[in-house]
Amino acid sequence: MKKLVLALSLASVGFISAEAIAQDSPWLVRARVVNIDTANKSDQVGGVGAEDRITVGKKTIPEIDISYFFSPNVSAELILTYPQKHDVYLDGNNIGTFKHLPPTLSAQYHFAPNASINPYLGVGVNYTNISKVNLLGGKGSLESSSFGLSFQAGVDFAIDKNWSLNLDVKKVQIRSDVKIAGAKASAVKVDPLLIGVGVGYRF
Repeated sequence: MKKLVLALSLASVGFISAEAIAQDSPWLVRARVVNIDTANKSDQVGGVGAEDRITVGKKTIPEIDISYFFSPNVSAELILTYPQKHDVYLDGNNIGTFKHLPPTLSAQYHFAPNASINPYLGVGVNYTNISKVNLLGGKGSLESSSFGLSFQAGVDFAIDKNWSLNLDVKKVQIRSDVKIAGAKASAVKVDPLLIGVGVGYRF
């Protein structure tokens, strides 16, 4: 009888521990649909004329983020997607395309981790790899990479202990010199505002 009680006690402890681990898992994965609204700021072209003549097209993309919670309030978030293709315009006329891959790592603070509505703020670093640049029939080019800051605000709406809905807004610094025949002709500030909606799962 004592052995049976001991076995049941150990099983109960194991079940409770497993349940606690499930509830306190540090991993959260979200999938979002994100609208990229570019700032479209640029220097004069060749040092003459008006500013902001070079613009980058807006688009909507899929995004995955992986978050690790160091505590109920503090987490780190890594944002991932695949290389995105953008159109480039000069005075409204399409002059080519480029692709960019912009992983972003952020530190976040969650204000109400045990509530059904949990707002958060984040700040981080963005690294953007720029590739497959095709501007002005091959005469134009961009820098191959960009480093910048990222600022974030969002909110999670709990569905149950694992699933949640998410609304997320970010402002990201992405900038590059624009070169023609190897010489700098302008500089563009893409600096997109990213507005995303999606679903999250806490393991």
